[in-house]
Amino acid sequence: NTCRVYDGMSFNRVFQYLGSIRNHMRVLEPGLSQTCDVHMLSSHKGRFFPRRAVMYVPASDERKIRKIPSLSVDTVVLDFEDGVASNQKSTARKNIQMGLSVVQQSSSECVVRINGITSGLLSLDLTAVFMNSTNNQLDALMLPKCENSEHLKQLDFAVGFHRGDPHCKPLPLHVIVESPSSLKSLHDICQCGVNGLRHLKLETVIFGSDDFLATIGGQRTESSSELIYARQYFVTTVKEFGLQAIDLVSIDYKNLDALRIQALEGSRMGFTGKQIIHPGQIPIVQDSFSPSPELTEWARELITAFHQHEESGKGAFTYQDKMIDRPLLLQAQNIVNMYKTLHHK
Repeated sequence: NTCRVYDGMSFNRVFQYLGSIRNHMRVLEPGLSQTCDVHMLSSHKGRFFPRRAVMYVPASDERKIRKIPSLSVDTVVLDFEDGVASNQKSTARKNIQMGLSVVQQSSSECVVRINGITSGLLSLDLTAVFMNSTNNQLDALMLPKCENSEHLKQLDFAVGFHRGDPHCKPLPLHVIVESPSSLKSLHDICQCGVNGLRHLKLETVIFGSDDFLATIGGQRTESSSELIYARQYFVTTVKEFGLQAIDLVSIDYKNLDALRIQALEGSRMGFTGKQIIHPGQIPIVQDSFSPSPELTEWARELITAFHQHEESGKGAFTYQDKMIDRPLLLQAQNIVNMYKTLHHK
């Protein structure tokens, strides 16, 4: 099953690769992630990295790529897939080395969204991504239309083949879940991505709302009420594995008031970031997923008060007219940790 994704690869090359890794196989530990703390499984350049805004940029559009260093967005996704017309796919691949170099001039995480497992384009995409020096410039891969854990295993094999070095550190992976069947398989996808891969390590899962609605015959509304169940199930499952959960994209990119409402709603639901398609969406989205100085000060004071009451042998207590216990303490600690990370303190 794994070999069928390699259109254009000879079986001899595949078998040579299998032989090269045979003596380097490791035992994968079964079971779930031991923490639900997103800080553990989301890193960029060796440190925890919040992905508040995840912006797609067509890799076929050099003009847009050149603007990336001026944008100050958390994550840039150089897109081979839906953002690129079929007759521009080869242009996108030719641009990728230039695009990766440009993103490296910024503080943004650099991700490439390849075409899906069943597209017939996977081998071409990975050949373009992993040629020459781009190995060191790429921070993560993004797999769209991830239907099940088998898709992850096929991509893992393909990435190992194209990287060629069994000793390479696993590459961070983002996947997009965008159909009813993939939502049902989400637990298995997360478990495989965290514990079942050799060359990749799942860090972020993204909800592809528009493809999801198209599949079920739904219609997108400004309130997104038609997606409440799917979003809640999605974020609950993803956070069980300590992964970052990225919310739906706001396609009405000029309606910034609706964008703020939707972004704040996603933040309150537990999402760690949001997909965007236009630079004008960056400030609102990143602000919506960032704790304010006022909220951070409240959290710090709550933590201090909690420890003072704990030392005196008391349990729950009242703070600013609210009953405080350990779950609220954990929320306060998350707020302070995120603020420190964003401000490098």
